[in-house]
Amino acid sequence: MNDTTVFRGGITLAVIAALCTTMVALTYQLTEARIVANEQAWLERSLQPALSGLFFDSGVTESKIIVPPPHELPGSEAAIIYRVFAKGEPVAALFVVSARDGYAGPIRILVGVETSGTVSGVHVLEHQETPGLGDRVESSKSDWVRQFDGRSLIDPAPGGWAIKGDGGQFDQLTGASVTPRAVIKAIKETLLYFETNSEAIFAETVADTDNKEKEP
Repeated sequence: MNDTTVFRGGITLAVIAALCTTMVALTYQLTEARIVANEQAWLERSLQPALSGLFFDSGVTESKIIVPPPHELPGSEAAIIYRVFAKGEPVAALFVVSARDGYAGPIRILVGVETSGTVSGVHVLEHQETPGLGDRVESSKSDWVRQFDGRSLIDPAPGGWAIKGDGGQFDQLTGASVTPRAVIKAIKETLLYFETNSEAIFAETVADTDNKEKEP
């Protein structure tokens, strides 16, 4: 094989590599927008269960606040708050937080709180709880989380935010008490945080806080 053949072979490989790179780049550009749109739609659907019965005209994810640790919300990592509006007026705040004391680890939950301080809905986003026992905190497995809809720090009073076995007012799960304790505690802590920080949470306009890291 002479030098000319080697050179031509190298040129051919370089052209093929360049074409492949171009095709990959074009494919990524064509699919990136669709991937982002699908992820956004999935996020919107995930947040909807915590807004049951509420009227709002803003996108659920349009106004986001990231609360870096340390903070007084459940969990040790950054907490996310989505603010929802109707005709420019605040309707509810959606808190993505972690119940730290789950049986098999942290439980990622979504807690919706109306401006009145009432729970609009609770949705379990992620957990590792025992199948058939603790996993019934999922709305797809049971309606256990629905018992928090419409509740607040005055219904019941803070002392009632516990399972009935601990003297509280909420049902536990048959064969599982650690998981519901963790979830109830996280919801209560979220309500307490909202009670103290509600004005700060809604203080700025949507444009000012879109994807902006801020600690209320």
